[in-house]
This record gives sequence, structure tokens and C-alpha cells, in this order.
Amino acid sequence: MTNIKDTNQTDAVRSEHDDEIDLIALAKTLWEGRRTVIKTTLIFMAIGLFVAIFSEKEYTASCTMVPQSAEGGSKLGGSLGGLAAMAGINLGSMGGGSTIPPTLYPKIVNSVPFQKELMKTPLTIKGLDKPVSFADYYLEFKEPGLFGYIKKYTIGLPGLILKSIRGDRSLSGVEGSGVEGPSDDLISISQKEKKLIERLQKQLSIEVNDKEGYVFLSARMPEAMAAAQIVKKAQVLLQDAITDFKIQKAKDQLAFVEERYTEKEREVKVAQEKLALFRDRNKNVSTATAQTELERLTAEYNLVYGVYSELAKQQETQKIQVKEDTPVFTIIEPVSVPMEISKPKRAMILLIWTFLGGILGVGMLFGKRFIEMIKKQWTKVN
Repeated sequence: MTNIKDTNQTDAVRSEHDDEIDLIALAKTLWEGRRTVIKTTLIFMAIGLFVAIFSEKEYTASCTMVPQSAEGGSKLGGSLGGLAAMAGINLGSMGGGSTIPPTLYPKIVNSVPFQKELMKTPLTIKGLDKPVSFADYYLEFKEPGLFGYIKKYTIGLPGLILKSIRGDRSLSGVEGSGVEGPSDDLISISQKEKKLIERLQKQLSIEVNDKEGYVFLSARMPEAMAAAQIVKKAQVLLQDAITDFKIQKAKDQLAFVEERYTEKEREVKVAQEKLALFRDRNKNVSTATAQTELERLTAEYNLVYGVYSELAKQQETQKIQVKEDTPVFTIIEPVSVPMEISKPKRAMILLIWTFLGGILGVGMLFGKRFIEMIKKQWTKVN
């Protein structure tokens, strides 16, 4: 038993001694290769400084709103429903309008019609005498930065060559090919518009917080004022789209009531004229037949007039319903012109590149040592 314990203690001491030797060897390797590590770190630091200085500046503007709308709504029922049914009119289940759930707001914002309308937003750009649209700014005035030129003539060079060969084509067909264009109810965009939409979708973002019930819109632009203008326009367009959808059913109901009102107005005049004409022709007639006809015409007039009177009331009610169904958006955080740039974060860029340089320098050092060990072992074997 004593021999076994002594052996275990000896192994433990030897393991600790080996660990100390490994740590000393590791420290020695790092010290001997410090020039490589420092040189690599300084090179990457210089690259990071270059990237931080020449990266394109961006400003981010945002707004936060809470969509609120009245639920339910008045229905075409009650006495009007009974009278309309007697007159052969089915007012049925005409209720309040539907609401777009906030989870679908990103679909609206990223849709082609929404994006095309947003590209028309007038932007105030420094150095330009008058506002220009988003599309004109990026097609005619915006100059790519240093990295933009590098990317364009390195990674994007094959694309430029293919574009010059093929030319600009629309997504619906090639111009001058003899193929008829799309009908008026179809949307067609060109390659330029497609690229602008892709750019706009990257620069404009929308976040819907279901738990808190708010919608967050933000946009990134090279100009602070332009970023605020894009967000404001997107907010207005989104509100208009939701409002149009919400009150569409109420508008349809109002149009239906107005149409029925016009019809019953004509019927009331006809029934009124028949009743007046019969009374004029039978002033001194007291026969049972004449009395029965008078009662029939009077009942017909009263029935039509009752529906007409209710439709007149419902017409005013439905106009109020359109107002009630119009959604209300509470703006928690309005759009403001950003004062500070959001990108690039120069300190963070410099720190990341410096860290990568240090890691790469250490990796190169130990990689070199590992390759030397492999060569020595290979030499001994051979």
C-alpha cells in the first residue's frame, strides 16, 4: 500500500512539473515571437483605422406609435332591418370594418406599391438647391464612398460587365422586344427600381412589439434630414394604408345605404303621387271599392315612406360610423432629426480590428512552431 501511495504522489508531482514546463515554454514562445504578434496587431490596427475613417456615415431617425381603433360599430338592424325585409331588401350582416393586425405591418411596408410611393419622398440634401426624391438622389446625385468604389470595381466588376452586355431590362419583359406591356392592374418595375427597392428595404425597418403594443419605425440615410423625412413619410403612408383598409367596409356600407335611399326616395314620390291623384279623382266617392283602394294606396305609401325615413336616419348614422372606424395612431416618440451619426462606430471598429490582429499574430506564431515540430519529427523518422 505504501508503494502505491508513493507512486501516485510522484506522478502528481511530475504532472505539475510538466505543466510548469509547458507554461514556461508557452511564455518563451510568445516572447520570442513578440515582434510577429506586435507587427500583425499594428497592421490590423492600421486597417481598422482606415476602415473607421473612410466608412460612409449614416444617420438613423425613428418614431414610435401605438395603433388604436374602435372595435365593433353600429349595424344596420332594428326597425330598418324589419322594414327593409318587408320591402324585399336584405341588409343582413353588415357590421363594422375589419382591422389589419399589427403583425402584418411589415408586409405593408415591404410591399412594392408602398416602396414605390416611398421612393417619391422629397429629400432635403446638403449642397442641392431643391429637394430631390429618394430615387433621384441615389440614381443621379449620390456618389459612392471609397469602399463603394472598391466594391464596385472588384467584387461588382463581373456584374458591371454583364449589365453592359445585357442592358437594362424591366422585370416584365425587354423593351423593344415586341412583347406587349402589362395591363394597367399589374405592377411592373425596372431593374433600377428593383435595386432601389432593395436598398430602401435595407435602410427602412419596422418592428412590431406585440407584448407592449407599439410599432417602431426607423430609417438610415447619409443625411440627417433625409433620414427624418423618410421615416415621416413612411409613418404617414402606413397610417393611410391601415385607415383605408379599416374604413373600406364602412364606406361600402355608406354607399349601399345611399343607393337604397335614392331608390326609396323615388318610390316615395311615386307612391305619394298615386295617393294624391286617387284622392283628387275620388273626392265625393264613398263606395267600398274606392275606400279599399284608398286604404291600399295609403298602406303602400306608409310602408315605403317608413323604409325611406329609416334609410335617411341610417345614412347619417353610417357617416358617423365611417368616422368611428377611422383608426387613431398615438405617436409616443415623434420623428426628430438625428444629431449624431449612428454608423460607423469608429472606436468599436478599431478595437475589433486590433483584437483580430492580436489573435491572428498569436495564431501565426504557434502555427509556425507547430509546422517546425512536424518537420523535425518527419526528419527523425526519415
